[in-house]
Amino acid sequence: PAASREIRFPNLVPPCSSDRVLIHPTAVVHKKAKLGTNVHVGPHAVIDEHVILGADCVVGPHTYLTGHTTAGAKNHFFAGSITGEAPQDLKYRGEPTRLRIGDQNVFREHVTVHRSNTTREDTVIGSHNLFMAHSHIGHNSKLGDHIIIANGALLGGHVSVADRVFISGNCLLHQFVRVGTLAMMQGGSGISQDLPPFTVARGDNGICGLNVVGLRRAGLTAEQRRDLKRLYLVLFRGGRKLREAVEEAREEFKSDADRVMLDFVAASRRGICSDTGFVADADEE
Repeated sequence: PAASREIRFPNLVPPCSSDRVLIHPTAVVHKKAKLGTNVHVGPHAVIDEHVILGADCVVGPHTYLTGHTTAGAKNHFFAGSITGEAPQDLKYRGEPTRLRIGDQNVFREHVTVHRSNTTREDTVIGSHNLFMAHSHIGHNSKLGDHIIIANGALLGGHVSVADRVFISGNCLLHQFVRVGTLAMMQGGSGISQDLPPFTVARGDNGICGLNVVGLRRAGLTAEQRRDLKRLYLVLFRGGRKLREAVEEAREEFKSDADRVMLDFVAASRRGICSDTGFVADADEE
């Protein structure tokens, strides 16, 4: 195979100690694109004019980076992924909208991430996330850190996903829904309402208890998990109207995790996923 060529860019963003990048001869990189030190661009990749990549990024074969897309350091774009393309929105009229990406994300084969549909806000992805093959992130979505989105999961426009969420394969998230921190979606589940923090989504707009494994891995003690379970039972299995249950629970549940749950539920505009009665949060402790 043809050897990669070394390209030097005089004006790099972000600033780097070296201006060396390696670009395969068959790749197409716009002369105004800005690539940080030690970026590797594979065969037949295309990087458009307004793309900015930080140091140590890897752009795999047949990938496409376009739009006003800015990515930090050590991101890896695997074969066939498309990042920063125009939003799938009939109202979009070609404005110079943006996509912002943090550091150390992995975009596996054929992942698609779309830039926003308006210049008033961006599509935003944090750091240390894994997007498995064929997953999709819609326009204007806001994603935090340490998120895993498995194969074939689809996020509509304006979706908000907090830190340490796990979205299993072939899940569907309706536009404008919110997913709270450390929530998990079982494979094939779909939501058009908000998914509370620490919970497990099951089926259509259902929840079935706490993400105990995720909570344990995040360092929550057995006592903290039991406290959250009591709060879950009060809110979602207590038979009260949710608004009333939230107000009463604020008097009893005072921990930081409790407040995260209560504030999330209280702020919902789309409604909250309902308990299915299925028990999935058994904790041996």
